[in-house]
Formats: sequence, structure tokens, C-alpha cells
Amino acid sequence: MDVLTVSSKGQISIPSSARKKMNVSQGDKLAYIVFGDTMILKPVKMPTEEEFEACLDEAQKWAASEGFTKEDVADAVKSVRRKKNV
Repeated sequence: MDVLTVSSKGQISIPSSARKKMNVSQGDKLAYIVFGDTMILKPVKMPTEEEFEACLDEAQKWAASEGFTKEDVADAVKSVRRKKNV
């Protein structure tokens, strides 16, 4: 286990060995979650255009099979956005 030092700006440097294992490089995004005194970091990778389209196609097929209309989806999106803005 390595020990990291927090800078005056609250920053840490992730050792190159850990960055290589996690396949993380400059500019990549990391998600984090804190449990008590433990922090977990996870790389966040954007899907490729093909992966996104495949996911969207699957979601559209599922919605159609459940009888959802475009209006139903638009209403659901508006509802979630209203709840986030409260």
C-alpha cells in the first residue's frame, strides 16, 4: 500500500503504477464515493458512439415492448428534471 499526501489545494497525485493498472491518463475522469474514512475511485469512460447507439437501440426496443410512447418518455424526463431542480 502506498501513502499519498494531500496538497494545500486538496489534490493528490496517483502513482504511475496505479494509473497504469487503472488505465487512467491525464484528463480522464474519476468517480468517487466515500464510506466513513474510506474513499473509492473509479475511472469513468465515455462510451464510443457505437456503444451509445447500441444502448439507445436496446432501450428503445424495451420501451416499445412495454408500450411506452415518445410522449411518455418526454414526460418522465421532465419529471426527473423537475425533481433535480428542487
